[in-house]
Amino acid sequence: MKRRILLGMLLAMMVVGLVSAQTAKTASKKFTIATVVKVDGIAWFDRMREGVVKFGKDTGNTTFLLGPAKADAAEQVKIIEGLIAQKVDAICVVPFSPEALEPVLKKARDAGIIVISHEATNQQNIDYDIEAFVNEEYGAHMMDNLAKFMNYEGEYANFVGSLTSKSHNQWMDGAEARQKEKYPKMKLVSRRNEEYDDQNIAYQKTKELLTKYPNLKGILGSASTTAPGAGLAVEEAGLQNKVSVVGTSLVSSSGQYLKSGAVKMIFFWDPADAGYVMNKMALTLLTGGKITDGMNLGVKGYEKIKRDPQNPKVFYGQAWVDVTPANMNQYNF
Repeated sequence: MKRRILLGMLLAMMVVGLVSAQTAKTASKKFTIATVVKVDGIAWFDRMREGVVKFGKDTGNTTFLLGPAKADAAEQVKIIEGLIAQKVDAICVVPFSPEALEPVLKKARDAGIIVISHEATNQQNIDYDIEAFVNEEYGAHMMDNLAKFMNYEGEYANFVGSLTSKSHNQWMDGAEARQKEKYPKMKLVSRRNEEYDDQNIAYQKTKELLTKYPNLKGILGSASTTAPGAGLAVEEAGLQNKVSVVGTSLVSSSGQYLKSGAVKMIFFWDPADAGYVMNKMALTLLTGGKITDGMNLGVKGYEKIKRDPQNPKVFYGQAWVDVTPANMNQYNF
């Protein structure tokens, strides 16, 4: 009997040893994690690249960011197809159109590739999606500030990168609902103008809006390119004291218009932090870890991520930042 117990104990120790050795091997292995964004070459995703590269340096893994030259779902698909062929270990993605990416992301997951998304709460073929905040709450917050600059009345227009950009439309859902609820004297005269994450398109469309709606008092932007594009149009028309532009952007893009008054206020979450936490979630899964409610990802705004009660694949941080001319010098991106 004692001999059998001893043999059983030895066998158990061997199993534990093998599991521990395998865990250690997984933890020490270096992985390749790719981040695919909507469009490369704009300030927002240049900043995100900094976070992606930093994560690679911090952990010793191979990390890189790439995206199409223009915001185009078909081009994103081609890039992801190439990454599948390269057999990367994980793909982090900011989709231009979540629906358009479903087939290729399924293909990636079927190939054993971890998939983490951002700005895509409706994405299905993923392991997890990480959001900087609850999108509708962010939109309502932007509306509260636009309303204040407009003295809570008058005509306004809003912009999205595209009608397929999930987060942008969620922000506008939240903004429009807040306006209807709290600011009945405001009127939305031009809804969800698409600018395809292109500052020049935002500029041209704002010029058209200023001509079509001479009583326009406000513009609310979603893509990081809307505020500087609209700000330039407002500045050229000399309407800084009449038209209030607010929206998601970065100081590097909109700082000059904040100074001139053509843009009143911008909001953002640090894209570098978003890139970092996407990669961290991917590595956690690659090394056998779990993503849990209340988890601390070790980055400001993501110290206690919250799981969406309606969608267990979606987690939220609390990471938005308000920027005005008074505090813009605190940010170098």
